[in-house]
Amino acid sequence: MAASRFLVNLTRGPEDPDRVTVAMVMANAALALEKEVVVLLSTEGVRVAEMRVIESIAEPGFMPLKELVDTYLDDGGQIWACTPCVKKRHLESVLIEGVRLVGAVAAIQWVSENGVSFSF
Repeated sequence: MAASRFLVNLTRGPEDPDRVTVAMVMANAALALEKEVVVLLSTEGVRVAEMRVIESIAEPGFMPLKELVDTYLDDGGQIWACTPCVKKRHLESVLIEGVRLVGAVAAIQWVSENGVSFSF
């Protein structure tokens, strides 16, 4: 049986704009294939949930990150952020609207129910 759920685990932040961008391209591609998709931001990846970071990344050859994120959310994608990672970096008050804070159990459960995970 083909996977119906995709979890894109993004562990990099603005220090690696190419990886951040490609992760969002993959997430959008999975949505275009009518899959259920979650982008999980962990470790430094949680910084990507800040609007100032989203607006600052535009890798040559790709759509700007803001457009990728807007399209992803508009098409029904979910963004989850690791609760301890967010708290460690004191980012609770700067996250974009709609980001859901989760722990490890939520991510494991998502993948274990007919899912597959990509990590960036």
